[in-house]
Amino acid sequence: MLKEMLAQDPGNKLARYGLAMEYSGAGETDAVVAEFKKLIEQDALYANAYFMAAQALQRAERPEEAKEMLGKGIAAAQRAGNRHAESEMQGMLDELEAGY
Repeated sequence: MLKEMLAQDPGNKLARYGLAMEYSGAGETDAVVAEFKKLIEQDALYANAYFMAAQALQRAERPEEAKEMLGKGIAAAQRAGNRHAESEMQGMLDELEAGY
């Protein structure tokens, strides 16, 4: 259903986010990241897209990619003035850099 919605309206951020989360639940990391990247292309300040993509990468044991995504997400959150998202992503980045 979400794919149909996106076929009709590729700019539907909510449908794109939902599809990415469906892929996440199925453990399809590459599809998750691809959908979140499309969402980021639509809205570069959508901090949660960076965060959720980084979490999927972390679960897939791809820490370097997760760190890169978090770095971009932190910068986007700073540009948007979203201190909460910035803090959440910085905390995750700190954990990844510490090796947790």
